[in-house]
Amino acid sequence: MQKIITLLLATLLAYSATAQNSFSAIIKDSKTLHPLSGASIILSNAGNGSNADSTGIVELNNIPNGKQSISFSYAGYETVTQEFVFPLADKNVITILLSAVEEDMEEVIVQSTRTSRSIANTPTRVETIDGEELDEKNNMRPANVSMLLHESTGLQVQQTSATSGNASIRVQGLDGKYTQLLKDGYPNYGNFASGLSILEIPPLDLKQVEVIKGPASTLYGGGAIAGVVNFISKMPGEKLEADFLFNQSHIGQTNAGAFISQKKGKFGFSFLGLGNLQKAYDVDKDDFSELPRNKNFTINPRLFFYPDASWSIMLGHSYTWGWNTGGDMVQIKGNGNALHTYFEENSTVRNTTTLEIDKKFKSGNILKLKQSLGLFDRVITLPAYAFSGFNTNSFTDVSYLLKKKKHTIISGLNIVYDKFKHRNMRVVDAQTFTVGGYIQDTWDVTNRVILESGLRVDNMNFKNAGYAKNQTFVLPRVSALFKISNKISSRIGGGLGYKTPTVFTEETERLQYQKLQALNKVEAERSVGGTADINFKTKITGALTFSINQLFFYTGISKPLVLSVDGFGNYSFSNAARAVTSSGFETNLKFIYKEDLKLFVGYTFTHAKAGYLAGNQFLRLVPKNKLNLTLMYEKENNFKLGLEGYFTDNQFLNSGTRTPSFWEFGFMAQKTFRKVSVFINFENFTDQRQSNYKTVANAPHNNPSFDDIWNHTEGFVVNGGIKIKL
Repeated sequence: MQKIITLLLATLLAYSATAQNSFSAIIKDSKTLHPLSGASIILSNAGNGSNADSTGIVELNNIPNGKQSISFSYAGYETVTQEFVFPLADKNVITILLSAVEEDMEEVIVQSTRTSRSIANTPTRVETIDGEELDEKNNMRPANVSMLLHESTGLQVQQTSATSGNASIRVQGLDGKYTQLLKDGYPNYGNFASGLSILEIPPLDLKQVEVIKGPASTLYGGGAIAGVVNFISKMPGEKLEADFLFNQSHIGQTNAGAFISQKKGKFGFSFLGLGNLQKAYDVDKDDFSELPRNKNFTINPRLFFYPDASWSIMLGHSYTWGWNTGGDMVQIKGNGNALHTYFEENSTVRNTTTLEIDKKFKSGNILKLKQSLGLFDRVITLPAYAFSGFNTNSFTDVSYLLKKKKHTIISGLNIVYDKFKHRNMRVVDAQTFTVGGYIQDTWDVTNRVILESGLRVDNMNFKNAGYAKNQTFVLPRVSALFKISNKISSRIGGGLGYKTPTVFTEETERLQYQKLQALNKVEAERSVGGTADINFKTKITGALTFSINQLFFYTGISKPLVLSVDGFGNYSFSNAARAVTSSGFETNLKFIYKEDLKLFVGYTFTHAKAGYLAGNQFLRLVPKNKLNLTLMYEKENNFKLGLEGYFTDNQFLNSGTRTPSFWEFGFMAQKTFRKVSVFINFENFTDQRQSNYKTVANAPHNNPSFDDIWNHTEGFVVNGGIKIKL
């Protein structure tokens, strides 16, 4: 009997030692008490873990009896480790509060990936520009977003006209046509409108800017070869938000604007209004304008309706009118004669209507409809020449977001219609109709590994007066996030892409589309590309934090459309046999001392080549090395001071010559008195400009030609103003 009792006791002890327990907790932000979706817990002794769902609740099973240590972590937050004795006396859900680390106080929710995830839990590499950086760049160039993009690592604003200031945005050295520009997810800035798009997007109503570098075809289809730049507008909140701005520069630019928004009950609204005036400006006194005489304004009202907690409806309309005239200063002033005849005039009207309907289900799933109609009217006038056309763009997207415990799946269908019609020269009239379906799955494999895979199938039909082409594209894409530790993470991704044929590029914009022939027997350009990065952040001391992000990138474009000229001066496109490639890396460093003093260092190395070029194959107007330096000192709600320096390496021009490298510097200051801020900005105070090396305009004076733009044209600029926030 004693042996039996002893055996039973041993069995009970063994059972007790190996008994398995469960643990439930809800993880929240310590200040806002918002649930932290995707937060992770790890059983220290065993190494097993789990991730919180969309409500912040997490469960952990198979926990042995006895004292156990459990760690709770979330990117951007301090890790918390607590000890529990199992089995627990109280089996209710335990609340765990995590505190944001000093250098990342706010959780950034990414909208461009359409999964409602924080940036820390998104496998696709997304860079965000928000908060104080948007505010700072708004001080420098309130009229448009060109300054915001020009000073970002890996991005390049390429001016395409010496007299009118037209420009496009390049990502990692590739032509602007390969970058998809979006406003709140709507692609209304392509084709004929592309040469003026970044000059007609004001920054005053922006909440953040999201940049995806590399292929983003799953959600955005054709055109997202080099990347996507998505400008996200502010949404109305319960509290009235009202921002007013007035700015004046010494070169004759005046800006005045307002943004107002509020939500009350079931209704909300936002309104943006901005007007800009620019006098013609000739800094080098060669009788040709570096900045055109310009007038433009934008109004953008949006109405919101919330029938109940599960529905939201937005209807908006944006109207932009612009007129600018550059060229001979005597002609611009109305005193032209036989010698002073040259001018370039751009007149534009842009109307964009947007509709968005969201239905949220109790399960957390979301059904979304997005619809936009963009109408763009532009007239380009030169002496004895005019190019006048109308571009219609329609975008329809229906998607369904399905949320499971470890999967976030988005699937949808979209239709894109684009039509260009010339008023007189019908030879370049064209239209494109694209139907696409897509699906993307974001899978939380473990608490440290997240995979994202997607597939898009597009059918594209292109036609003009003499040619039609129908093509189908199968576009896979995959990316992964590895949370190696609380301080180290890495992302890797790649995919395929394509670009619909178009005659509207940086090169034809520089020609004002003169003697341009219709597309004939061409195919869409195809691409393969990818990015890989590693991110590290730590506290050097109690007051000093440091982070570094190292990115590597590659994009190859086969059958690129290349512009050539015949013996009669006519320009036409054809597919080249050899590819365009762009590869390199970006390094971003950030030092923050006591939240007041911040140093940002960004370096970009770009090796971009066109295989179809004979001899020197480097892509034109692409610097191999660029360095960005920003030092900012700020006392919140008091003042801020900023010093910036930018280095641009040599570039090859279309003539084959090589430009000098150059540095440029800027300084800004802002002082806040409660709801009123005054600011002053000294942009390019070392007066770096292209005419310091050689005049941009070439003889004869009454019929000039212009050099490629590789440097600033306007030189040193001082501007200042006042901002009021209610």
